[in-house]
Amino acid sequence: MAKITEDMTIMDVLKMDREVAAIFMKYGLHCLGCPGATMESIGDAGRVHGLDVTKLIDDLNKFFEEKEQ
Repeated sequence: MAKITEDMTIMDVLKMDREVAAIFMKYGLHCLGCPGATMESIGDAGRVHGLDVTKLIDDLNKFFEEKEQ
């Protein structure tokens, strides 16, 4: 499984597994269907919303690692 990076868009990650929507929602990124989700990187979206982008990326990668097991 590819690692999630802050350069990916929210939609890139959602296409990998829709269940990650809960992680984005937990961080306050609720507009998963908006145009920004397809154009803006996770890093940019996180910084705009004042989030700890590193923690968000870690949580996303942990989700996929656990899913593989």
